[in-house]
Amino acid sequence: MAEHRSMQRAALLDAARSLLSEGGTEALTFPALAERTGLARSSVYEYFRSRAAVVEELCEVDFPLWAADVSAAMERAATAEAKVEAYVRRQLELVGDRRHRAVVAISASELDAGAREKIRAAHGGLVAMIVEALGEMGHEQPRLAAMLVQGVVDAAVRRIELGAAEEPEAIAEAAVSMALRGVRG
Repeated sequence: MAEHRSMQRAALLDAARSLLSEGGTEALTFPALAERTGLARSSVYEYFRSRAAVVEELCEVDFPLWAADVSAAMERAATAEAKVEAYVRRQLELVGDRRHRAVVAISASELDAGAREKIRAAHGGLVAMIVEALGEMGHEQPRLAAMLVQGVVDAAVRRIELGAAEEPEAIAEAAVSMALRGVRG
């Protein structure tokens, strides 16, 4: 029984990711979740009390996976500078991933305070990944620099998602260049 519930919960989260990435937060409704999973709408309420609860669980499940992916890319880098580059590049490579599109849709939505705090904490954990590398590079304020580097990443992500005239690779090159010149200087 527990395994069945776990599988149903995973199916609901997967359906939520799809709905968010396809249609934004407006698409994430309990009737749509029910339709995507083949469950009765009343059954969806047995797993989640509200749309915010779905969002919170997606954050709890997906942010750590995304962060682990970025962290693994950084671990493969040999120098502090290469770690910063890996941090920027990997996040931009993940833009097309369904988990990322869902997270962006979530971030842009009207959420309750609990869900907003989970997103802030997850982003804080992501930023914390490069503080050490920036310190190794001799940056006097590595935490501040890390937040500014993440700002460059966030701007590049928005540019890619808007379907900008530039190719995603050109946007990534510009973001990496800006980040590295900014933290070196």
